Amino acid sequence: MPTDPGSTVPLYILIAQDFLGLPSPSPLQPVHTPSSPADPPTMSTTTSKALDAAKSTSQQAKNSIKTMTEETSATTSSILHHPYTRAALPFVNGGLAGMTATTVIQPIDMIKVRLQLAGEGAKTGPRPSPLQVTRDIIAQGKVADLYTGLSAGLLRQAVYTTARLGFFDTFMNVLKTRAEASGSQIGFKERAGAGLTAGGLAAMFGNPADLALIRMQSDGLKPLAQRAHYNSVVDALTRIAKAEGVTALWSGAYPTVVRAMALNFGQLAFFSEAKNQLKSQTQLSSQTQTLTASAIAGFFASFFSLPFDFVKTRLQKQQKAQDGSLPYKGMADCFRKVAKDEGLLRFYRGFGTYYIRIAPHAMVTLIVADWLGFITK
Repeated sequence: MPTDPGSTVPLYILIAQDFLGLPSPSPLQPVHTPSSPADPPTMSTTTSKALDAAKSTSQQAKNSIKTMTEETSATTSSILHHPYTRAALPFVNGGLAGMTATTVIQPIDMIKVRLQLAGEGAKTGPRPSPLQVTRDIIAQGKVADLYTGLSAGLLRQAVYTTARLGFFDTFMNVLKTRAEASGSQIGFKERAGAGLTAGGLAAMFGNPADLALIRMQSDGLKPLAQRAHYNSVVDALTRIAKAEGVTALWSGAYPTVVRAMALNFGQLAFFSEAKNQLKSQTQLSSQTQTLTASAIAGFFASFFSLPFDFVKTRLQKQQKAQDGSLPYKGMADCFRKVAKDEGLLRFYRGFGTYYIRIAPHAMVTLIVADWLGFITK
C-alpha cells in the first residue's frame, strides 16, 4: 500500500482528508545543507502537488454548482415575475386548486345531484337520505360509481374555477391599486361586486362541462334501456351536441350564472371579509384563519346558491320528450312548478349534503389557491 515517505499514513487517506477538508499530518521535509546539491523531487512533493490539484478541482466544481443554482433561481424568479406570468398565475392557481378540490369532493357531489332529482314532480315523492343514496349507488354498480362524471367535473373546474378565481384575484388587485391610490380601503361592497362579476363570467364559460357532469351523474336514474352510458366528458359533449344541437350545451345557463353569482357572493366575498376580520380581530394563525374563513364562506355560499343549484340541476337534466316538449320552459317556470307541486322547502332539500360538499370544496380550493399564491410570489 503506497504511503507518504514522510508519514506513516497511507497516501489515499491523505488525499481523502484533504478533499474533505480534514486536518492532515504535515509530512517531514528532508534537511538540505548549503553545500549539498538540491535533492531530487521526493514522493512528498509529488503528493503535495496532487493534493493541491485535487483541492483546486473540487473548489472549481463547488463554484460551478453554486453558479448554476444561482442562475436557475434567477431564471425562475424572472419567469414568475414577468408581467404576462403574473397576469396568468391567478387563473392557473385557481384551476389547479379547483381540480384538486373536485377530486376530493366528487362522491359528495354525486350524492347531492341524486338527492335533488329524487321524487321529481311529486310533492309526496321519496325522501331518501344521503346514506340511502350512497348504498343504492354502490348496490347498482361499485364504489367507483361515486366518481361518475369526474372527467366532466375536472373539465368544469379547469374552465369555471380557473376563470372565477382568476377574475376575482384580477378584480381585487385592480381595486386594491385604486384604494391605495386614493388612500382608502376595500370594503365588503367591493368584494361582493368582484365575487358576483367573477362568478357570472366564469359560469358562462363552464356551462357545457357543468351540463355534461349533470347528464353523466343522472344517467343511472334512467331505465337501463334509456341510459346513454357516456364514456367520458368528451363523449358526452359530442353526443349531446349531435343529438340536441350545440346550443343545448348552454341549457340552464341562466340559473347556472345566477347560481354562480350567488355562490361566489357567499364564498369569495364572505371568505375575503371573514379572513380580513379574523386577521385584525384575533391572534389566530394564518392556517387557522384560512380554515375558519373557509367554513364561514361555505355556509353562506350554500345558503344563497342552493335554490339556484336545485333549479340548474333540474333544467340541465331534462331532455325533450317524443313530442318535442320539455318539463320546464325555463328558470322561472321551474321555480313555479317546483314550488307548486313539491313545496318551497324542496329547494333546500339536501342542504346538509350540499354544505358538506360546498364547505370542504371551498376550503380545499381556497387553501390550495392560497398555498400556490404563496409559493409563486
